Amino acid sequence: MANTYTQIHIHFVFAVKYRKGIIESQWKDSLYKYITGIIQNNNHKLLSINGMPDHIHILVGLRPSQSISDLMKDVKQGSSLWINENKLAKCHFEWQEGFGAFSYSKSQLLNVIGYIKNQEQHHKIKSFREEYFDILEKFEVEYNEKFVFKELV
Repeated sequence: MANTYTQIHIHFVFAVKYRKGIIESQWKDSLYKYITGIIQNNNHKLLSINGMPDHIHILVGLRPSQSISDLMKDVKQGSSLWINENKLAKCHFEWQEGFGAFSYSKSQLLNVIGYIKNQEQHHKIKSFREEYFDILEKFEVEYNEKFVFKELV
């Protein structure tokens, strides 16, 4: 749309269903490249992507032409389908329902990019569950703990 000027930076966080640690190091970089393609094909700018076997962090420069929810639907559906079609996971792969989306100013981007790049070191100290609740509290997001993560029953 002509004469539309924005600067929207969103940090997305989402988990593998039941927080199963099934994203393997042998194919995680290919997964990140595939997700990067989905984001770029939707005309957004990927700033950083990384994660752990049970979750992923993505920092995106978002264009206002697509909603946050629609972008996450595209990313999660497309990447799940790609993982399953290529038989990369040892079981049927699914992302957990929902996601976290947190906005940052341009002045905060280098810190967020560093945080995302250092996931492996970060998770030597803190679990994903602890990390996620810390982020929710930092951003003062109201939540009911029993609904944040689906548990395997």
